[in-house]
Amino acid sequence: MSDAKRLAGYVETWWQAVQDFVAVLEQVPDEQWTTPTDLAGWDVKAVAAHTAHLESRLAGEPEETADIGEPPHVTGLMGLYTEIGVVNRRDTPPSDIVAEIREVTRRRHEHLLADPPTDGRARPEVIFGGVPWTWELLLRNRPLDVWMHEQDVRRAVGLPGGMHSDAAQHTADYLIGSFGFIVAKKASAPVGTTAVLAVEGSPVLGFEVVTTDEGKARGQLLPDVPDEATVRLSMDRETFVVLAGGRRPAAAGAVTIEGDLELGTRIASVMATTP
Repeated sequence: MSDAKRLAGYVETWWQAVQDFVAVLEQVPDEQWTTPTDLAGWDVKAVAAHTAHLESRLAGEPEETADIGEPPHVTGLMGLYTEIGVVNRRDTPPSDIVAEIREVTRRRHEHLLADPPTDGRARPEVIFGGVPWTWELLLRNRPLDVWMHEQDVRRAVGLPGGMHSDAAQHTADYLIGSFGFIVAKKASAPVGTTAVLAVEGSPVLGFEVVTTDEGKARGQLLPDVPDEATVRLSMDRETFVVLAGGRRPAAAGAVTIEGDLELGTRIASVMATTP
């Protein structure tokens, strides 16, 4: 697939994710905007404010600044940056935040259609926080971020759904690609370990921990899923995304582990790859 076609696909998936996210926000009752989410320190309004901030910047609005103080839930430079939009919209009515998301994403979508990026390795002229991302990384990450925040809001206010959209598929498959890293690096599985991940709605994949030329362990994707693996983890999509997204532990019995139970439990406990 050409860069242009792949990037255009990311744009379309992001655009649909935005529409779904806004539709969910419009269903949130007034009294539930202060409901805590799975993201430490953030309620529903903070999640919406953060999204408005990033999308406004990507639409060409100037970088924002704010005195965020020293909130205990913030760690790292990116955490400091993402708090800016939350602080700056603390006194903004939720309806205005939703309207902002609608307006800035509409402008950005129109621009991306009128002047679509065609080289995934090139750098966007406008990006948030000065992150050194390429067009490929930026456009691939935006559907994931928006859809994960849609799910944050849905879980907080009790509006389940959205698990079968294009953005849901994109996000699950994207996160599954990090499973080899989880097994080899975060779970420290020994060389020779084979691990299978079966997430409902996505292709079943097998990985093997191998040694690189530099003598380091890494998880290598296998061309075929092994009939017998050291460990196999199976779960539905929602369980996987809350684990991989670092949102919350899996519900009791939500992850089926076959083979090495101790290793499987360890893998499930360190599956988070995105905050």
